[in-house]
Amino acid sequence: MPGIWLILGVAIVAEVIGTTLLKYSHGFTRLWPTLGTALCYGIAFWCLSRTLEHIPTGIAYAIWSGVGIVLISIAGWIFSGQKLDLPAMLGMGLIVAGVLVINLFSTSSAH
Repeated sequence: MPGIWLILGVAIVAEVIGTTLLKYSHGFTRLWPTLGTALCYGIAFWCLSRTLEHIPTGIAYAIWSGVGIVLISIAGWIFSGQKLDLPAMLGMGLIVAGVLVINLFSTSSAH
């Protein structure tokens, strides 16, 4: 079942790319970023739906949202010059810690 985690990873990355493109779509007024957003969100939700066949919804969504928050914050920092202060970085560290706790110690997670 390791492949299911790869599919969840693809879902997360596609959602992060889609969200990054969403900013550049300028309210869906620019064609290519808008199409890229729609394509990436379609891929993300299709992949997420596949993972839900094997991973409990709450676990999959916790991982999806936690990793997504961290990645989209990093993308904003790299591509948009958004600032990440110490409280933001500490909070993201706690999110990563939560995802690790779920995956390493929870019996609810599909291993």
